[in-house]
Amino acid sequence: MSKKFAEYSKFDLSDINKEVLKRWQDGDIFHKSLETRKGHPSFVFFEGPPSANGMPGIHHVIARSIKDIFCRYKTMKGFLVNRKAGWDTHGLPVELGVEKSLGITKEDIGKKISVAEYNKACRRDVMKFTREWEDLTQKMGYWVDMENPYITYDNRYIETLWYLLKELYKKGLLYKGYTIQPYSPAAGTGLSTHELNQPGCYRDVKDTTCTAQFHILDPKPEMAQFGDPFFLAWTTTPWTLPSNTALCVGPNITYVAVQTYNPYTGIPMTAVMGKDRLSAYFNPKAAEIPLSDYKPGDKLIPFSVVGEWKGSELADMHYEQLTPWVNPGEGAFRVITGDYVTTEDGTGIVHIAPTFGADDDRVAKAAGIPPLMLKDKDGNMRPMVDMTGKFFKLEDLDPEFVQTRMNAADYDPFQGKFVKNAYDPTKTDKDETLDIEICMMLKAQNRVFKIEKHTHNYPHCWRTDKPVLYYPLDSWFIRTTACRDRMIELNNTINWKPQSTGTGRFGKWLENLQDWNLSRSRYWGTPLPIWRTEDGKEEKCIGSVEELYQEIDKAVKAGLMESNPYREMGFKPGEYTKENYDKIDLHRPYVDDVILVSDSGLPMKRESDLIDVWFDSGAMPYAQIHYPFENKEAFDNRQVYPADFIAEGVDQTRGWFFTLHALGTMIFDSVAYKAVVSNGLVLDKNGNKMSKRLGNAVDPFATIEKYGSDPLRWYMITNASPWDNIKFDVDGVEEVRRKFFGTLYNTYSFFALYANVDGFNYSEPDVEWNKRPEIDRWILSLLNSLVKDVDSYLEAYEPTRAGRAISDFVNDNLSNWYVRLNRRRFWGGGMTEDKLSAYQTLYTCLETVAKLMAPIAPFYADKLFCDLIAVTGREDVTSVHLSNFPTCDESKIDARLEERMGMAQEISSMVLALRRKVNIKVRQPLHTLMIPVMDMNQEENIEAVKGLILNEVNVKELKFVDNAAGVLVKRIKPDFKKLGPRYGKIMKKLAAAIQEMSQEDICAFEKAGSFTLTVDGQEAVVERADVEIISEDIPGWLVANEGKLTVALDITVTDDLKKEGLAREFVNRVQNIRKSSGFDITDKVRISVLSCPEMDDTVKEYNDYIAKQVLAESIEVVDVVSDATILDFEDFQLSVKVEKI
Repeated sequence: MSKKFAEYSKFDLSDINKEVLKRWQDGDIFHKSLETRKGHPSFVFFEGPPSANGMPGIHHVIARSIKDIFCRYKTMKGFLVNRKAGWDTHGLPVELGVEKSLGITKEDIGKKISVAEYNKACRRDVMKFTREWEDLTQKMGYWVDMENPYITYDNRYIETLWYLLKELYKKGLLYKGYTIQPYSPAAGTGLSTHELNQPGCYRDVKDTTCTAQFHILDPKPEMAQFGDPFFLAWTTTPWTLPSNTALCVGPNITYVAVQTYNPYTGIPMTAVMGKDRLSAYFNPKAAEIPLSDYKPGDKLIPFSVVGEWKGSELADMHYEQLTPWVNPGEGAFRVITGDYVTTEDGTGIVHIAPTFGADDDRVAKAAGIPPLMLKDKDGNMRPMVDMTGKFFKLEDLDPEFVQTRMNAADYDPFQGKFVKNAYDPTKTDKDETLDIEICMMLKAQNRVFKIEKHTHNYPHCWRTDKPVLYYPLDSWFIRTTACRDRMIELNNTINWKPQSTGTGRFGKWLENLQDWNLSRSRYWGTPLPIWRTEDGKEEKCIGSVEELYQEIDKAVKAGLMESNPYREMGFKPGEYTKENYDKIDLHRPYVDDVILVSDSGLPMKRESDLIDVWFDSGAMPYAQIHYPFENKEAFDNRQVYPADFIAEGVDQTRGWFFTLHALGTMIFDSVAYKAVVSNGLVLDKNGNKMSKRLGNAVDPFATIEKYGSDPLRWYMITNASPWDNIKFDVDGVEEVRRKFFGTLYNTYSFFALYANVDGFNYSEPDVEWNKRPEIDRWILSLLNSLVKDVDSYLEAYEPTRAGRAISDFVNDNLSNWYVRLNRRRFWGGGMTEDKLSAYQTLYTCLETVAKLMAPIAPFYADKLFCDLIAVTGREDVTSVHLSNFPTCDESKIDARLEERMGMAQEISSMVLALRRKVNIKVRQPLHTLMIPVMDMNQEENIEAVKGLILNEVNVKELKFVDNAAGVLVKRIKPDFKKLGPRYGKIMKKLAAAIQEMSQEDICAFEKAGSFTLTVDGQEAVVERADVEIISEDIPGWLVANEGKLTVALDITVTDDLKKEGLAREFVNRVQNIRKSSGFDITDKVRISVLSCPEMDDTVKEYNDYIAKQVLAESIEVVDVVSDATILDFEDFQLSVKVEKI
């Protein structure tokens, strides 16, 4: 045990970071924190897996800090908190990164590079930045088991996923369907609705829109009296018009026939459209112009409404195919009805392309409308757009289909063109789009009524940032809608932080839940474990490697496979070691080579799809422990499930948070987590999203290297609540380092300096509570209140409030009040009971603060704690993180004492502000402070801390005056914002009545807390919070108001007061000389002062006071001083020599 407290010449939190981290590693402190809690109740935490194919950013610091805070806190509270790291290793982020690095596209896989080589590259690339992630994790102090992480590409992990999929399959919750789904041509795969709803996926885009004219073949009589009749239909995606096979009207919407002229060609026509949309297409000023007066080029185009029908009356009318490139077959080009049609925009008539819209597909199927499909060379029926986002090339289509069902000559100019410029590597946003080309073609054919730019919200792929298409896909789905109500019910039991996310963003999402599109048409990921016969009538869902092993044996026996590859590789079913499972690979292409046999003896091939990577991460509670093949008892007994707490960014609300909740509900009828903290975004200091492209991204490694992890963590946690977006400013980190950590360090340094001089090591018994000075009892009362508050805040997942409470205690109460007011108790003399009480009090505060701050600032908290207990030996642990969280001693909390001291602090703050107002330094004594009191209770409270106040503000006397004594003149101002809503009609007169209140009325108001006025016969009750009462300055005095407190300060400086002020200034200057000369705090000195008329009397009169303060054996006024130090006072200079004896 050290005999002296460590003292430091500099304060470098970055160096402390490194020093403490090394001690943790050398002492294996993290694992010890787990070992010491074995046998204790568990606190279950799940780590959301990051992907290590990208560098960690500053936003990962806050996410991981939040997780670390509560895991450390719960450990210190006595819980066993196992936390297993994880790596998310499958999915689009990995594949797209590999394709970019290899210079290939998805279409090249299996051609330029084999699937096996591609997946090998993915496996290698996904762990590319593992070292950087581990480095950041260690440097920022996030304790998580990275030596034994779960890895989603591990065969055992995949086996659990297969088990879960089979459980869904057995419950009838896994099915195959051919539907219109969000599809990303840039990624080459379908997307689930929760992927489409990631933050930022829906963006405002400006597209070319088209109101097309569909020539009516069987018009109503009113439609056929002026030019050709046309249905008008508006679309934001003109590229879908060649795939049109129907028009949809609202059955109860009113439609009209409008005689007019085409705005571009001037050709007479009759337009049929929704009545409520007339003003969007026709200028009301043109309604009175006769049709016959129109001349091509006129700005005002006349129109006349000649007929009116409900949408149901237009059903089954026929029109001419708009772009006759492909014959879709019988039943097309009819008007149908749909309840989803509105007149909010467009024409009230919806163009239906069943291959490119879920609603379109639904209403078309219900009405027997065929989709427009092409036949490719392999005989598959496909939409006009291929999987890369371009119109099919004629060479890729079935020749007979082209010859018999297509107008190849008209289609030819558009073949191979991408429907969005974003898909075409040769084009930019500035190039002409296919939408414009099609609009121009239709314009030339007199088939367009209006072309314009339109801004609308359109979904983009969460990984490629490119627009998605709605595309017909053969996909496997999880029937989440079947469990929607139960998901909502269980969600209501989860403690969401903030609650608004649980009820809003997440809750609303559940209410509008759609089935989960599980299929991904990719190569690197978890294969869907379903084998089917060619006709799709027989299928098997495999739930384990052992089951697959047995099914392969059956296939071998049936002659469908030559041998069992798993047996040849030496795999042993039921042996769950890593070594055994590393013998096989459940990924593509190897699993695709497995042919199984159906119950009727037919061969079955695996469905080629992979599963959504979000299923991988959502299954981590089960797959990380290889459930149910291992750890079944612990899981079934709910020892490791559900999580007590999880945390990730808000972007996971419809990602990981959803998939965890969905799987937990559907398979185990349970929540997967009891509490969740959803942290906001980390923006730059101006509120902009950080990005390397904008040059405003912050390097977490450089920031930690410069400032240390603790200020960064403390800043990010206390700057704003975790769920609010943070405007990150590195100057704020520096401010935290200086104001909070610097203050705490200075407080410890002060303690260590004097404790070492006096040999304090806390070996003496505690000074009895009733023998401790009131100020000691006050700070210890506040300390216990702090313990109670911080404990309750952390228990409620409110780290910001906890951090701010600790900061306020250290800055405002411990350092700025307790230590500053009690410095003299630590100076000189022997170890009296009073001095011992001061040491014990300050030590207790420092040790307790170290424990309280440990979850948020783990490095400096450990350093401070270990420096303290190294001398006192009060705890037999090697780290604060092996200690217990402080407990509140309610018996030491004195609310009245805290209130009194709070009043002293408030009054002192007001008086010091008055001093600053007239530039009177605190060292300059003043004579009188006057306080009007509201009642005896207030007077008693202030009287109890009178001495403290006078010392703090350096005033000789404090006088109480009755609030009604008339010493102060008060004004009263009404708060219009508060009174206006209540007394709107009489507010002006009420305000005047308030301002005219007499001094007696104001005093009575202050005392009672409310006052009733009668205005225009109406009684108005005015509360204290509705007004501002201001005491005006009086000659020779300054007055300040704060709530119920008023102080008046006599600012007259007499000659005697001025002398005392000079003495205090002199003491301060000599102390600075001692410090700069390197004198020890116990060194005695001799002082020579060059005679000076402004100072001689002060030195003589206050000789004893000065000598005591600066440890001077003698202070002499002399006529000559050699080697003097020149001291600058306000209006003179003084030569002084300070010599160590």
